[in-house]
Amino acid sequence: MDEYIQIYTTTDMIETAETIAKRLLDERLAACVQIVGPISSTYWWQGKIETSQEWLLIIKTKKGLYKQIEVTIKSLHHYHVPEIIAVPIIEGSHAYLKWLKEEVKG
Repeated sequence: MDEYIQIYTTTDMIETAETIAKRLLDERLAACVQIVGPISSTYWWQGKIETSQEWLLIIKTKKGLYKQIEVTIKSLHHYHVPEIIAVPIIEGSHAYLKWLKEEVKG
């Protein structure tokens, strides 16, 4: 059985978010990319607390494509340390997971 994941990344520019989403879809690395935002992010950076406006990308894909997606995101992202994290999809409707499987490569 295939293992499915959601990958999260954020960026401070909607144009970057849209570029990442389009590339992942064009290369069939993801079945769906949702862009949410703007959101407010508060975080530690270089010894102090920062707050910024960002857009969140939620990427639906197969676990086996994670490394390719990470490389693609890093190639398009301008953050020094972009957030790129994956969480497993432990359950899902049969029809949705079937669609996800059919839409991504491999």
